[in-house]
Amino acid sequence: MTFVIGRDRDAGATGALGRYRALDGSDGAPLSLDLDGPHAVLIVGKRGYGKSYTLGVVAEELARAPGVAPVIVDTVGVFDTLADPADGEPVPATVIDSPAVSPSALDPRSWCVLLGLSPESGAGGLLWQATAAETTLEDVRDHVESADAPAVDRRSAANHVDLAASWGVFDDDGLAATDLGGSEVTVVDVSGLDAAPMNAVVSGIGDALYRARVDETIARLPWLLLDEAHAFFDGVAASTLRTILTRGRTPGVSLVAATQRPSAIPDVGISQSDVVVSHRLTSLADIEALERARPSYVQSSLADRMPTAPGEVVVVDDATETVHAATIRRRDTPHGGSSPRASEQAPGW
Repeated sequence: MTFVIGRDRDAGATGALGRYRALDGSDGAPLSLDLDGPHAVLIVGKRGYGKSYTLGVVAEELARAPGVAPVIVDTVGVFDTLADPADGEPVPATVIDSPAVSPSALDPRSWCVLLGLSPESGAGGLLWQATAAETTLEDVRDHVESADAPAVDRRSAANHVDLAASWGVFDDDGLAATDLGGSEVTVVDVSGLDAAPMNAVVSGIGDALYRARVDETIARLPWLLLDEAHAFFDGVAASTLRTILTRGRTPGVSLVAATQRPSAIPDVGISQSDVVVSHRLTSLADIEALERARPSYVQSSLADRMPTAPGEVVVVDDATETVHAATIRRRDTPHGGSSPRASEQAPGW
């Protein structure tokens, strides 16, 4: 019998997650994840214990599931291997290595946050007005330069617009929900970008997917998967992620956030997660962050149940109000997240 995490019903698509882990460490019954309904999933774990690996397992299963549109944001350039040949059933995948979003995907407040300008400042007020009125960066810049405002404010705002243009992540024909709404897993590679442009891309993608489902312009249910999610909850993408977490269930938008630092995730990011998958954590701050959001049905401390080996997890499932010790299955596509070793570069050492 297979137990399905995140499910309180008996029908719909599932994805193989792994197996129960017995007290003696041996494998037990299969464990799967519900892929039929929308979810907020949090995957945590210290470096080297399998957090990104588990995210790849979830991506593989979503790529094979009916009715969903998985998008994984690759912050360190390790998930392009999802497009490699797979063991067993194929994993359909598309890699986008130069992602761009429309400037209009960000609202005026987000533009001010993105470029570090207070809306109450002269330059920030100009940027707000320009991005509210225009849809292209060229028109935003023209709007700023022609505004009836002090020259110093026009110059500062224009310089900030030029900075945004230099990132290369804004395009009038940038990624739309229809580009991301296919059945294959779409790998959006942002590994070459700094924090601000990475956040702009995630904000644009998340907003596009959410609005497309609200407006019913795409049929499949989107799943947005984020590695190093703390970098986005701390940037301009935070507002979009909060919207998905708190309002995504009704239109059917799911979020899977993976991080080494749960203590850097806002409380809403933990409390709104109906599935928490924890690999080993040793930082007191990170363990305490999970403990603060521990549901009442989890009787024992999560610290007492913390896994000790790579690949081992504790899963808290809010749908069934249960806790499970498990081992994540092996990936069917190559894992690109392993660290190189000096001895590998010196054969015979």
